[in-house]
Amino acid sequence: MILDVDIRHRQGAFTLQARFQSEGKLTALFGPSGSGKTTLVNAVSGLIRPDHGRIVAQGRVLLDTSQGAFVPKHRRRIGYVFQEGRLFPHLNVRQNLLFGRWFTPRRERKAGFDRVVALLGIGHLLDRRPSTLSGGEKQRVAMGRALLSDPHLLLMDEPLASLDEARKAEIYPYIERLRDEGGVPIVLVSHSVAEIARLATSIVVLSDGQVVASGPASEILRHTGLFRQPGPVEAGALIEGRVVQHEEAFELTVVQTRAGTLTVPRLDYPVGTPLRVRLRARDIILSVKPPEGLSALNVLRGQVSCTGEAHGPSIDVILDCEGEALVARVTRKSVEELDLVPGRTVHAIIKSIAFDPEALGGSGFVNMRDMND
Repeated sequence: MILDVDIRHRQGAFTLQARFQSEGKLTALFGPSGSGKTTLVNAVSGLIRPDHGRIVAQGRVLLDTSQGAFVPKHRRRIGYVFQEGRLFPHLNVRQNLLFGRWFTPRRERKAGFDRVVALLGIGHLLDRRPSTLSGGEKQRVAMGRALLSDPHLLLMDEPLASLDEARKAEIYPYIERLRDEGGVPIVLVSHSVAEIARLATSIVVLSDGQVVASGPASEILRHTGLFRQPGPVEAGALIEGRVVQHEEAFELTVVQTRAGTLTVPRLDYPVGTPLRVRLRARDIILSVKPPEGLSALNVLRGQVSCTGEAHGPSIDVILDCEGEALVARVTRKSVEELDLVPGRTVHAIIKSIAFDPEALGGSGFVNMRDMND
């Protein structure tokens, strides 16, 4: 178990009562502002001392109030990346990175400087000062500094919140590489469904200081009612695939999944790359007959498993497409008129332009080399 948390903490009028376990490479803490996400990561990092409970990270007890155990923050071996890079302005990038080394005894240093620099693509920045870096570059340097402290766990508190869409697109691949190749489990705080759909391998959903759901990302993202911020329509299914072809003439990429073949806007990934694809419930149309003469390029055949949460006149229909679970949001009237009962064969229709480009990224489910020398 990477992270085992069971705590209760009162802070002013707010009470956090959180209990969950995670084995994911990247665990996302999701919820609206004020739900307790930052309080929770501060408890894990040791910045606050919870009133009651227990925290275990990588098999190491960091807090156990029943035993009077509390490991102070400077001895927890936890890296922390904040919304702003918080780099030292008087030091260049190389010196900022090496600062992380001070927190680890020489004999325990495992993360190779050159490997971390290559992993984050910051070799060309080493002699520059923070004031000359873009927001995305500052965050990559901050991640590198945290990794070079050889942490047992890496905490990231909304590291993309202050970046514009272009800088987010720049940094996503590097967080994916940290997740897949870094060898350090990550806890990421976020309030963006697209962000966690792209990056998370497991998700903890918080609301008003309580954990309302936790589990693998592919399972949690199906439950659209959990994601009412910024809106329930932003949730959907998460499926795995692999790039099999690029159609350069049409600026499209073909992805093979267990559910079938999907055509998405052109991706900058080589053929053979494992991917995760988010299919939003609002972007799926259902047909009980094989569709013909459509402009939509993606049609997946499946069976109705069950119906889920209702949202006013709409209801979520859960589909089984060759073992992959999809969610389609349709009207209750359509469910009745099309007789969408469990076992009914249907065809899920998705436009290529409906795919959320922010949530198309590396799968996070492939084993890759770690970053150590």
